[in-house]
Amino acid sequence: MFTQLTEFATNNALLVVAFFALIAIIIFNEAKNLGQKFTKLSPGAAVQLMNSNDDVVFLDVREPGETDNGKITKAIQIPVGSVKERISELEKHKDKPVVVYCKTGTRSSIACGALTKNGFSNVYNLTGGIMSWQEAHMPIGKK
Repeated sequence: MFTQLTEFATNNALLVVAFFALIAIIIFNEAKNLGQKFTKLSPGAAVQLMNSNDDVVFLDVREPGETDNGKITKAIQIPVGSVKERISELEKHKDKPVVVYCKTGTRSSIACGALTKNGFSNVYNLTGGIMSWQEAHMPIGKK
């Protein structure tokens, strides 16, 4: 059996390298997710959280021009690049659930990391960002 495996690996070197690269990516991604101190939240779960807790705070980390088409009502807007410098503006919400979102959910994970590093314990990343919120037909406001 070992000779067959060696022969396969020799004849299909590119396939074997791709397989091990894929395994490495999966392990890296899972290890990164284990180190996160925030929770991913779907739009439906965010609405359930809002309905069960009046203290939920939404943090929009998109750039000002990106919010022209609307944002989640009453969301605080701080661009992701300014979150660390403006963390003091959020201190009063430290013990409240904070749902962070951007356009697709990528930049918001950076902001979630900054919040958890600064002692925020109830941090959620809106999976898919405002795009998934709109796809789920959730309401947005223009102000």
